[in-house]
Amino acid sequence: MDAVSSKIDSGEAWLITVASLAIASVCLAAPLVATVALKTVASDFGGYRSVPSAAISLSMIGTGVGGLAMGWLADRFGVRPVVMLGAVMVCAGLILSAGGEAWQLYLGHGLFIGLLGNAAIHAPLYIYVTRWFEMRRGTALALVASGQYIAGAVWPPIFERAIAVYGWRQTMVGFGILVAAAVLPMAVLFLRAAPEQPEPMPGTAAAAAGNGTVLGLPPNAAFALLATASFLCCVPMSMPASHLIAFCGDVGLAASTGAAMLSVLLVCAFLSRQFWGWISDRIGGLMTLVVGSAAQATAMLGFLLTQSEAGLFAVTALFGLGFSGLVPAYVLTIRQLFPAREASWRISALLLTAMCGMATGSWIAGVIYDSAGFYAPAFATGIVANLAHLCLVAALALQWRRLSDRPALGRAAA
Repeated sequence: MDAVSSKIDSGEAWLITVASLAIASVCLAAPLVATVALKTVASDFGGYRSVPSAAISLSMIGTGVGGLAMGWLADRFGVRPVVMLGAVMVCAGLILSAGGEAWQLYLGHGLFIGLLGNAAIHAPLYIYVTRWFEMRRGTALALVASGQYIAGAVWPPIFERAIAVYGWRQTMVGFGILVAAAVLPMAVLFLRAAPEQPEPMPGTAAAAAGNGTVLGLPPNAAFALLATASFLCCVPMSMPASHLIAFCGDVGLAASTGAAMLSVLLVCAFLSRQFWGWISDRIGGLMTLVVGSAAQATAMLGFLLTQSEAGLFAVTALFGLGFSGLVPAYVLTIRQLFPAREASWRISALLLTAMCGMATGSWIAGVIYDSAGFYAPAFATGIVANLAHLCLVAALALQWRRLSDRPALGRAAA
């Protein structure tokens, strides 16, 4: 037990978290090639933006669905071989997607990049990192969850230049090879077995769970409400991330400006996510969800109010600052409200519903654009979903506060 305790929240734990962050920053960039090239890809498929939007959405759905199985495989065989499998599949998916046919784009993104690729990266690394921490779990989760933001900040300008010079197909092939070459050695060197953690001591979660209930509800009912909330918050979250570059083109801005704007969004998201992680270690996961939801809804309104370059840069930065704490707060909430032995399947299932929300938001924005010819109705739809999310998590947080008579829930339960 002393050996286990010496590893939890240790320097070794932080080194592994940084390595996991680096792996995620590479693999999770794979769908961004299609995001950056959305207008170019659409022009090769009859001008329909719903085609590349659907491919991006399929990668998100595949990542969520596959996470259920990959989380189980990582528990059974270890995280290292699962992550290595994921990197190889992402490489294969990018190469297949570059074939030039719509079915290859869909299959490459949905099956290989999503179901077999990033599914082996996303959920397994979340679960893995939570097992290395106790007191600083929220902060560590915020760091590893920033992989997608580092990917979005670093890679879009590179992809934009590569696409302009070589084309989107060649860019996909080249990046696929880079994924395998970078991630496989990192997995071998850094991903080792996590320490086993004991179940929480009696009473540590008593404010939210007692007599077999969670938040005064049957555990699976409480989990279903959290899963529904995760879906609703991710619908608006994905809209600017997937369509920002195309939106900038529609209002007369250059593709390079749109790529820079996407980088600003994700840099701000990365920086603020560390703040959200620090906050969540102090106020708990549910209260972080309430504050983050309100911030996201407020920033989302900005996309309806401005189309100037300076205004959009400001709104994009505010959006990145606002939404970035939500997904790690869900993972922290699961670890606070449910036993550690259930973390593998509950975290994977919740990330599935979140990815389905991301996929729905990305796809429906493309469909609404194809119908209306502009993005305002799509962004308005996202705001409605955001407000529904805010009402739901606020109700859960009020129930949490009503039942709480101990400060322990403001810290992570084991």
